Amino acid sequence: MKKITLALSMVLFTVAVAFAQIEKPVTWSYAAKKISKTEAVLYLKASIDDKWHIYSQNVKDGGPVKTTFAFSPSKDFSLVGKTDEPKAITKYEDTFKMNVSYFEKSVIFQQKIKLNKATATVKGKVEFMVCNDRQCLPPEEVEFSIPVK
Repeated sequence: MKKITLALSMVLFTVAVAFAQIEKPVTWSYAAKKISKTEAVLYLKASIDDKWHIYSQNVKDGGPVKTTFAFSPSKDFSLVGKTDEPKAITKYEDTFKMNVSYFEKSVIFQQKIKLNKATATVKGKVEFMVCNDRQCLPPEEVEFSIPVK
C-alpha cells in the first residue's frame, strides 16, 4: 500500500510541476557590430511570443513598467547617446487608463558606443514587463554580456 501511495504521490507531483511552468514569453539575444575602429553598435533583440507585448522605453509614469537598459560602467567603452528603439505601436489600454507604446513579435533596440580599446565586453541588464490581453507578468530583469571584437 505504501508503494502505491508513494507512486501516486510522485505522479501527482510531476503533473503539478508540469502545469506550474513559469511563462517566459520574451527571449533576448544580443550582437555587436563595429562601424569604425573606435565605434560600435550594440543590438539588443527581444523576441516576443504571439499575443504578448513589451513596453517602450518611453512610457509615462502611472502606466506599465517601461523597458530600461542599465549598462555597467567600464573603462573599455563609453555610451554615445541614448538607447534607440523603432517606432512603437501606441494604443489606449484600459488596464492603465492611458495611451501606452509597446512592441509585438520582436523589437531591436540599438546602443552606440565609443571604444577605448580594440575589444570590449559590454555588460548590463534590461528590465521589462510583458503583457497580453488577459494578464501582465511581473517585471523581469535579464543580465547581458555582449563581446565587441
